[in-house]
Parts: sequence; structure tokens; C-alpha cells
Amino acid sequence: MALEAVAEWPEVRIWSLHPQHLDRMGLLACWRETLLAQAVLAGRTRGYQHHPQLERFRAQPSPLDSIGAYLTAVSEEATARGYRFDAKRILRPLVREVAPPLIPVTDEQLAYEWRHLGRKLNERSPEFAERWERGEPQAHPLFTVVPGALESWERP
Repeated sequence: MALEAVAEWPEVRIWSLHPQHLDRMGLLACWRETLLAQAVLAGRTRGYQHHPQLERFRAQPSPLDSIGAYLTAVSEEATARGYRFDAKRILRPLVREVAPPLIPVTDEQLAYEWRHLGRKLNERSPEFAERWERGEPQAHPLFTVVPGALESWERP
């Protein structure tokens, strides 16, 4: 089953999966798209105001702290790989002593994203596709996995 992009939105993916699972292209896209989400949450852009993937960040006590924690983990993964993402673009980077609360993500959502990522990796990144085949999905450090169905904001 292929993921179809919703007509109003290009496929923007703010992964629930740990950024270690993403290939170079996926990591770059995740960074760029989450920076756009941060701009939306900060009121710096009018586009994507109603994008469904922003629901889980808006539901947090401090959406900018949560998206900042998300971006911090993506930036740390990029640094570990030798990429130079400009972490100064994160409006509220994660401060571990006062980290925002973990956001629940359902096990079905994580499994759905894992399968979706596998399809993408098979198309564009054979090395990461091999790792994917042998791996198990881990959630991004901002999320905690809970039992449940596909998230309401997902648009399969």
C-alpha cells in the first residue's frame, strides 16, 4: 500500500522514528521540513498552518520546546555522521535538565512509518535498505511508544 500525499500538502514527514534510521536524503528532508514546522509554530510563516503532523506538537504545553527537542535530536544525528546542520536555527534547543514531556506515539504509527521508510529506502538507498531489513524500529527520543492504532493526524 503506497502512501498518497494529501492534495493540499506535499508529503511532509516529521518522522516518529529515530533519525538514525534515516538515510542522508531522509535526514536532510526531515531537518528542512521540521524547520518549516518550527516556523509555523513560531508564527513566522502562513503556509502549512493546518498541516496534520503539527497536531502532536501543538498539543504540548510548549510546542516550540517540543519541536526544538525534536530538531536537537536530528541535529545530533547529523553531527554524528559528519554533516553540518546549523543548530543555531533551532529556536529553543533541548536543554536536558528541563526537557519537554515525551509525546506519545502509537505502536501502529511507528510500524506504519517503519514500512513507509522501508519502501523509500528500497527506492533510493540500498545500503540503508539493508540496515532497515535487519533492524527494528526505534522511536525518536522525543516520543514514547504506547499501544494503539494509527495516529489521527496520519493521512495514509
